[in-house]
Amino acid sequence: MSLTVGDFDFPLPSELIAQHPAAERTGSRLLHVRGRQLADRRFADLPSLLRAGDLLVFNDTRVIKARFFGVKETGGLVEVMLERIADATHAVAQIRASKSPKPGTRLTLAEAFDVIVTGRAGASGEFFALELVDRAGDLWQLAEQHGRLPLPPYIEHPAEGADETRYQTVYARAPGAVAAPTAGLHFDDALLATLRDIGVGTAFLTLHVGAGTYQPVRVEKIADHKMHSERFEIPAATAEAIAATRAAGGRVIAVGTTSLRALESAGNDDGTVRAGGAETDIFITPGYRFKVVDRLITNFHLPKSTLLMLVSAFAGVDAIRAAYAHAVAERYRFFSYGDAMLLEKSDAV
Repeated sequence: MSLTVGDFDFPLPSELIAQHPAAERTGSRLLHVRGRQLADRRFADLPSLLRAGDLLVFNDTRVIKARFFGVKETGGLVEVMLERIADATHAVAQIRASKSPKPGTRLTLAEAFDVIVTGRAGASGEFFALELVDRAGDLWQLAEQHGRLPLPPYIEHPAEGADETRYQTVYARAPGAVAAPTAGLHFDDALLATLRDIGVGTAFLTLHVGAGTYQPVRVEKIADHKMHSERFEIPAATAEAIAATRAAGGRVIAVGTTSLRALESAGNDDGTVRAGGAETDIFITPGYRFKVVDRLITNFHLPKSTLLMLVSAFAGVDAIRAAYAHAVAERYRFFSYGDAMLLEKSDAV
């Protein structure tokens, strides 16, 4: 199947791009997609769509305050978005400026500390490597003290007090992401308790979502696209829970595309996963054979995006086209603060 970026385009009225979350986390709508069968539900209905012995796998990454405004030594303005903090003094970032900074350029960020651009980074040089030269703290501390919450580019308001809470999952634990694993934003503590009470298991992994998640596909043939790399960690307890679920005939349900990417990257042919940490640049497109994940909870994704390609691989290209057309017609809310879908794997429907 030779697919192009245009195969994953769809018309989306701008007013359907959610600018704020629903009043309650579980108050979003939920579109249940089983092939071409579509059912309009509420996210609070999720327990009725699961059964005892199922396992939900969540990404417990925590969003850091990764956005900075600053100046070059020449006085030129810059905007820096951290992609990843490598250690206390080194990071990789996107930089917006009138002219791309050259190696050796010194930047003062948030009027608080200085970094030096040491070169290009990333698979295609789309990022910049930064080194902290001001020893007033480490990059983790400085980000928390002086950074701004990095809302997605399609959210038009600056981060507000409510975003500090609502752009984090209730189970966020491990700091390092610069974008939220947004499927998890629909869960609150009460819903998690209900799921446990009916016998649905929960397990966690960590994948730090990078700013590269917003990078557009710049090639026409999707087979030519090179994915950005992200680091993930799967605890032994999660690998054991997946193996036990498989053995008992339960279903493994990924909460979000980040959880799915980590699980499939560590997956074995028997549906189990390898515990431990690794880097993944897995690019899942139609034709991929899923080894681990049986169902997927996810938000609605951008036109022409790698995530739209992933859900098309999971649920089927025609099924996703029909689901998105339905969602637009029924005025679902799109993207990070929008509504959700529960997808059945295409070979299971």
